[in-house]
Amino acid sequence: MNVLTKYWPAQQAQLGVMEAAAAIAAGGVIAFPTETVYGLGGNARSTAAVERIFTAKGRPSDNPLIVHLANKKEVYSLAEHVNEVEEALMEAFWPGPLTLVLPVREGAVSPLVTAGLDTVAVRVPEHELARLLIEQSGCPIAAPSANRSGRPSPTQASHVLEDLNGRIDGVLDGGATGVGLESTVIRVVGRKVHILRPGGVTREQIQSIIGSTVEISPPNDRESSGSESTASVELAPRSPGVKYAHYAPKGEMILITGPMEKLAAAVQRKGDQAAASGRHVAIICCEEHSASYHAEAILVSGPYHAPETAAHSLYALLRECDERGIDYIVAEGYPEEGIGAALMNRLRKAAGGHEITVD
Repeated sequence: MNVLTKYWPAQQAQLGVMEAAAAIAAGGVIAFPTETVYGLGGNARSTAAVERIFTAKGRPSDNPLIVHLANKKEVYSLAEHVNEVEEALMEAFWPGPLTLVLPVREGAVSPLVTAGLDTVAVRVPEHELARLLIEQSGCPIAAPSANRSGRPSPTQASHVLEDLNGRIDGVLDGGATGVGLESTVIRVVGRKVHILRPGGVTREQIQSIIGSTVEISPPNDRESSGSESTASVELAPRSPGVKYAHYAPKGEMILITGPMEKLAAAVQRKGDQAAASGRHVAIICCEEHSASYHAEAILVSGPYHAPETAAHSLYALLRECDERGIDYIVAEGYPEEGIGAALMNRLRKAAGGHEITVD
């Protein structure tokens, strides 16, 4: 694949969005900013456009895509029905980093968007340029993250160009993204809310709206549907980001978790062992520990008790490791409250499940 990728810089973004929207309307695929990460968008109704998204990313076609809408009212043209719990969540968190998995209206989107399932994942992004792009393109936009499949998601336009230059029609630069992690994906089954992928809206925030327990469901959970009947419904892989390896740097990575006061010694020990065997080592750590470490690269993700800062910087730090030729990364874990749950989800995926817990 070799296409001319047009770049619209941030200072021309308002003008560039018109050309980008025209390209999407004509069947093109365009990278654009959201408040979470950059998305790679195409007309969700066009199978040809969606095929181009999968091809550009190298993404398996059995992995569903999220459809981005300009406003809440558009959801009713895609979903067969929306219940009162889902309505309350849309009212509270749209526009914003929350994706709802809803029963899809027949023929509303290309079957490639839903991976052949009877549900569709939808959200209304908070980023003004994203909503303007959707509005001007005149169609719902299917958009996974704008990176090669398996790579860390892009939080800057330069990350998109690094992965996809020559593979897509254009990149609309809206500056660095805000949240830095993908949206929270939820599905309401019966009266229960399940988080299929933690993200920018936290479990605690969702519980404050619905007033009941929110479950974090593993990929193959089954729950009763309807009014607690015995009919079962598979909850995954209805969400992107749960079936395949994701968010990974090129080098090997290990995650160290446990009490804050015990992390540093364990992290330094693993880093020293790797360095002694000739590896190029980076340590990704909290602000409080950074001065105590020694390694080829010490990358500070933010204060230990401010996981939102680490979430914002994580993917950029993983990409920096690649740029520096780092082949072994030791990362500190964070508390799993609030957005820390999403941060730890991404750290575990980036580490491919290689985790040591100290106590």
